[in-house]
Amino acid sequence: QVQLVESGGGLVQAGGSLRLSCAASGNIFSINDMGWYRPAPGKQRELVARIYSDGSTDYADTVKGRFTISRDNAKNTVLLQMNSLKPEDTAVYYCKFRLRSTAWAAWSDYWGQGTQVTVSS
Repeated sequence: QVQLVESGGGLVQAGGSLRLSCAASGNIFSINDMGWYRPAPGKQRELVARIYSDGSTDYADTVKGRFTISRDNAKNTVLLQMNSLKPEDTAVYYCKFRLRSTAWAAWSDYWGQGTQVTVSS
């Protein structure tokens, strides 16, 4: 089994910063990618930022230049540094890991429990 634990959400004024953290534990053989998602109109969840095993990254257009995703491979942890926050960034943020528990297992997605980010104007 794999567990993901998130932390770092909270209330901040517009223009402020927050850092989210998500740590995975359990049976982890290899990780393909780690990312952060949030609900969006018409979608279950939209990609905010993602980092792959080779270090490459994806960002939603709405957060480019303001958010930075990084990882600590030794700790199976992904971080999201959020700067210049806007009220429209308010949401529950979920981390997701795509990983394999063993060398022969299929890739599977694991989600965190979500952490609330509220940005006041």
